[in-house]
Amino acid sequence: MSIDSASRGSAAPAATPAAADPPSTEPHARAPRRGLLLIPLIALCALALIASMLVGSRSIPPTEVLNALAHPDADNPISQTVWLSRVPRTVLILLAGAALGVAGGLMQAVTRNPMTDPGILGVNAGASLAVVVGLAFFGVTSISQYMWWSFAGALATSVLVFIIGNSGAARGNPVRMTLSGVALGAVLAGFSSAVLLTNSDVLQRMRGWSAGTTASQPLDATWSIAPLIIVGLVIAALSTRSLDVLSLGEASAVAMGAHPNRIRLVVLIAIALLAGGATAAAGPIGFIGLLAPHVARMIVGPHQGWIMAYSVLIAPIVLGFADVVGRVIIAGEVPVGVVTAFIGAPVLIAMVRRFRVSEA
Repeated sequence: MSIDSASRGSAAPAATPAAADPPSTEPHARAPRRGLLLIPLIALCALALIASMLVGSRSIPPTEVLNALAHPDADNPISQTVWLSRVPRTVLILLAGAALGVAGGLMQAVTRNPMTDPGILGVNAGASLAVVVGLAFFGVTSISQYMWWSFAGALATSVLVFIIGNSGAARGNPVRMTLSGVALGAVLAGFSSAVLLTNSDVLQRMRGWSAGTTASQPLDATWSIAPLIIVGLVIAALSTRSLDVLSLGEASAVAMGAHPNRIRLVVLIAIALLAGGATAAAGPIGFIGLLAPHVARMIVGPHQGWIMAYSVLIAPIVLGFADVVGRVIIAGEVPVGVVTAFIGAPVLIAMVRRFRVSEA
């Protein structure tokens, strides 16, 4: 719901229907255009996934990749490379990208701050710490086990950030909530480093994962996180109208019959499912959740349903092309989390500069 529609709801009864008609029909007039703009994004997303299948650190002709996809052969090295490496990575790019993009959009909506994402607010750090603790002290070995640790860490961190950010006189202040998340994330990352540095076995196993990577995950491990992400996406889709109401402010939302605390609790669960599932499979990949919903908001405006729809496509596009760049930029592979940091950091700086200008 937009600010214009809220102001119409509070207008005096004497307002004429003619004055109210044009604003009320504008969203319906713009909806087909927003829907049409999804078509090139779908094409770009498909292109990113195709590039992930065809491009790698090992050069394989496209015809041989397609032949390996159509005729799997356990004795063929090319078929093994395609099915054991590129197919799992491509599926993970789609799932983790969509999860991180929507989680970022939810986080920005519930904090009313476009400069936040699960990485900045410490949710990824909490999920990572939980996985490290599970590996180091509880014998957790497979992704099907530690995805629940990741979910629990993400949920606990989300709750802590919102408790800290909503305590005291300045409760609900977006800047305060962001600073709380940054501080909490730094503390949790410090604990993770302490555990890793004192346990060489866990450090060796976590070295690539902790930088954020789509490599080295078998396909069945990727599918194991799919239920968490799908449930999170469904909750996010069902929460979009409530988030539109919440964006009008606490008092306005209550006046319209909404329950802000209930909305936040449901959204927190969705964020934990999405960020926890993605982090369990690919490690703490930052800035995707910042970039995707911000770009979506620039295209469609403050409409949470459309922001989520666009973020589901934009995030895998960015993650897919960043992963491809990481594979070919040097002789070895650069983890995708490092590449996205190089992309996301300038975007964050630009957003901060724009925020300061608009506040001046």
